[in-house]
Amino acid sequence: MTNALRMVRTHPADLGGLDPEAIAACLEECVSCAQTCTACADACLSEPDPAPMVRCIKLDQDCAAVCAATAQVLSRRGDPAGIVSELLALCEKACRACAEECEKHAGHHEHCAVCAEACRSCADACRQLRQHLG
Repeated sequence: MTNALRMVRTHPADLGGLDPEAIAACLEECVSCAQTCTACADACLSEPDPAPMVRCIKLDQDCAAVCAATAQVLSRRGDPAGIVSELLALCEKACRACAEECEKHAGHHEHCAVCAEACRSCADACRQLRQHLG
């Protein structure tokens, strides 16, 4: 059992009928994606010619910020039907945009391939948790 799942399960506040595994899975994907996007942006900047990758770097940074914020909100109890649903939708959108851009560079830059995969996985986790919200 992961620490995220342990914390979700042991938190004294009610989950409002949400599946603890779905919350923990999404939270973990968001944290992983934030780290991966941050590292990808740094790797892009370290390439010999980062100029063609400016859009990728910006999307990496935006996605990392949105994923980190989503993980923070998911770590707390709040109104599951309100801000959480909208934040999950935004996170999914940011992840999909970042994945699409990273895939353009994946053939030449392995770090972009890794990032695209992490973004797709996070987008799927956000979508699945939103479905649980109703």
